[in-house]
Amino acid sequence: MVDIASVSGDERMLADTIERTLTAHAPHLEVLRDGDAIVARTHLGRAQRVIIAGHIDTVPINDNLPSRLEGDALTGTLHGRGTVDMKGGCAIMLALAVELTAPLHDVTWVWYDHEEVEASLNGLGRLARTRPELLEADFAILGEPSNAGIEGGCNGTIRVELRAAGRRAHSARAWMGVNAIHGLAPALELLAGFEPATIEVDGLAYREGLNAVGVRGGVAGNVIPDEAVLTVNYRFAPDKTVAEAEQRLRELFGGVAPELTVTVTDASGGARPGLDAALAQHFVAAVGATPAPKYGWTDVARFAELGIPAVNYGPGDPSLAHTDDERVPVEQILACERGLRAWLSGS
Repeated sequence: MVDIASVSGDERMLADTIERTLTAHAPHLEVLRDGDAIVARTHLGRAQRVIIAGHIDTVPINDNLPSRLEGDALTGTLHGRGTVDMKGGCAIMLALAVELTAPLHDVTWVWYDHEEVEASLNGLGRLARTRPELLEADFAILGEPSNAGIEGGCNGTIRVELRAAGRRAHSARAWMGVNAIHGLAPALELLAGFEPATIEVDGLAYREGLNAVGVRGGVAGNVIPDEAVLTVNYRFAPDKTVAEAEQRLRELFGGVAPELTVTVTDASGGARPGLDAALAQHFVAAVGATPAPKYGWTDVARFAELGIPAVNYGPGDPSLAHTDDERVPVEQILACERGLRAWLSGS
């Protein structure tokens, strides 16, 4: 799976392969396709249905394909683009979808496209908008990397642009202008001294973050700039809505630099852990893991919007996602496969 390149926008070959595999080897599944998203469902008449999902696209390749195995096949490490984010999880899903013909719960398996790019293209979001009946379930598991542990919910994220206005002048006569870059100083001072909060939500502690992630401004080396823009990213705990996160930013920056214009450029809500659901508790017991919070944003938030409790569970260290030395211990792939198999088969 890793060696079939599938950078966002170029997932078709991998989607074709997954579809062919399921059609040839899983007659117990109804297999559907939406663009480059593949949905496979059991129809066993079970009392509850679960979704197990993962995205098949990756960030761009950078001399890290084909994959290579360092060590042996059981205890070694698999290197290559997508090994962590998140073809390890997708491969586990494919194996179990084929092999488990009579799971305890009806299962909807979803491999989807365009997760690593703008949210409007996300394949899971597209299914939620156009085929919502395919995403009806009582519980969901997303195979995002979690070091083979269970990570509940996720932080939300919002990006804003802080725009300072000035007046152009020749830098030799700076007093005749107003320097817009200097106008960003109060906001930068606030960010440099900001202490992120750690907020407990349903028993898990989510660490927030507020950081400058981009800055632009300037006209020429001898001109006082009349505009400067600072981009800020706020990672907020799932106790807040997007609207509440936006209001917090407006209050923070309005208190130190009310002259700055604040514009939201991107926002996605977080997801509460969902660990109080009975299916989630059964899953935690079967895996034998102590749940931790997910600090980054993942598509569990999409399930939360649909009213479906969801957790992250997959092999790989999230800090290695997107890196050139992306790699996953084979032991973690095997551990997640065992955990999901035990839960779905009742063993």
